[in-house]
Amino acid sequence: MPETALGDYTAPPFGRRPLQVVGSAASGAYRLVEVFDPSGVVPMAGQFYMLSAESEWPGSSGRPYLPRAFSVASVDVGADGVTLGFLVHAVGPGTQRIEEVGGGRAGSLLAVGPLGRGFAAPHEVAAGAKGAILIGGGIGVAPLALLRRNLIRLGVPSRVLLGYRDADNAGGLDLFDCSEIKLATDDGHAGHRGRVTDLLERLLAGDDRGSAVVYSCGPPAMLEAVRVMCEEAGVACQLALESPMGCGYGACFGCAVPLREGGYMRLCLDGPVVDGSTIARADAGAEVQ
Repeated sequence: MPETALGDYTAPPFGRRPLQVVGSAASGAYRLVEVFDPSGVVPMAGQFYMLSAESEWPGSSGRPYLPRAFSVASVDVGADGVTLGFLVHAVGPGTQRIEEVGGGRAGSLLAVGPLGRGFAAPHEVAAGAKGAILIGGGIGVAPLALLRRNLIRLGVPSRVLLGYRDADNAGGLDLFDCSEIKLATDDGHAGHRGRVTDLLERLLAGDDRGSAVVYSCGPPAMLEAVRVMCEEAGVACQLALESPMGCGYGACFGCAVPLREGGYMRLCLDGPVVDGSTIARADAGAEVQ
């Protein structure tokens, strides 16, 4: 079964379907939960799934009400289907239920996906671009791990910059399968003490900055900083934005993001990966509810 190339799009199966949890492992402070999808649809790096636990959703408190959006962190294509990996950090009742299913309790996740638009190859983003700079923050490193593997398969050189607040909010390093990762941490427990955008600033100051496209996913404030830095440096960038999603397929308009030329896009349909030059701000999604 062939792997999906960057920029390809395959329509997802219709409706929610149960996917059996087949693996779970700690990845720093996060957990990589793996499910098996017999449909065989291979997601693009940057696409997402709407996930919920098949049992005990909602809990006794009546929450959570809606599924949660998760980017795909890993893909293993087999003869009879696809194993998908999702990086989970339990921060509320929804993510807690999903982590519990992946934490040794047998069960399934209800899934809709793959949804949205993924990352494009560097030459499709900017003429003459031959390399990539990947910059991720926190749980936002997930789609960049899959992107990195796809870039390696395509022979595209890339550099990886990852940033975390502290050790209790860090993970996913093992998914990148490379030693060329530069780290930044707010508390200084690993790598550069400070923001990961400090590392990006140094790279963008180099003479070869025009030969690479910047790909980023992480907290909205970080993405906005990346967008502004790339714009000032004249470097193309693609951002995987975060915004509250109620449905994942354009019905609820909960993920509306303002465009630079006016109007809005629905991030679940026109994103979550967008060209930085098309949006007004990368941190404005949470303001439009």
